[in-house]
Amino acid sequence: MADRSDTARAVDGPDGGNEADTIGGVILAAGKGTRFEGGNKLLADVEGTPIVRRAAETLCRSSVDDIVAVVGHEEDRVAAALADLDLSIHSNENFASGQSASVRIGVDAARDADWDATVFMLGDMPFVRPQTVDALRTAYATGDGSIVAPTYEGRRGNPVLFGRQHYDALSTVSGDRGGRDIIENHEGTVFVDVDDPGVTRDIDSQTDLERTTD
Repeated sequence: MADRSDTARAVDGPDGGNEADTIGGVILAAGKGTRFEGGNKLLADVEGTPIVRRAAETLCRSSVDDIVAVVGHEEDRVAAALADLDLSIHSNENFASGQSASVRIGVDAARDADWDATVFMLGDMPFVRPQTVDALRTAYATGDGSIVAPTYEGRRGNPVLFGRQHYDALSTVSGDRGGRDIIENHEGTVFVDVDDPGVTRDIDSQTDLERTTD
């Protein structure tokens, strides 16, 4: 990861940021995953590593400057799976109300830390490459857009970067849609084509998990 102590802050431009901006990462890892049969999906193993830890390691190996994990359901177990990684844990007691509650906690953390932009990473996506996160940061830093999302073979994926000008809007989302409406409706959204099938591969069911070993 980048040396966080030396990261300078800059003011976002109207469409994006610049290379001096501080970029944080938020891992959304609070949900129950009710469609997954057989326990907490975030703790299921992929190649010997819990899904949520693999997602977190993607951010840790990227160029983001700081990382927060938002936990809720079985938070002690999920936090234990993230032990010794370079991140902080934030608790979401209202995780049953949907992903939006975790997004709001992530936004609060971003404001407290004065991040210029935030990459929101889903905790059930274990195959995203760190280079993809870096590609989002690069697109934002060059002023391409204030929201940056990856695409793979024409499909929009995750994670997604939001500039700080969208924090207010993210704080008002509800239910499980997270920031999708903002992504789809804002003229400042840009899409970066990446050679990373992991941006469209989440684990919702036992079948999804079994396919990872095919």
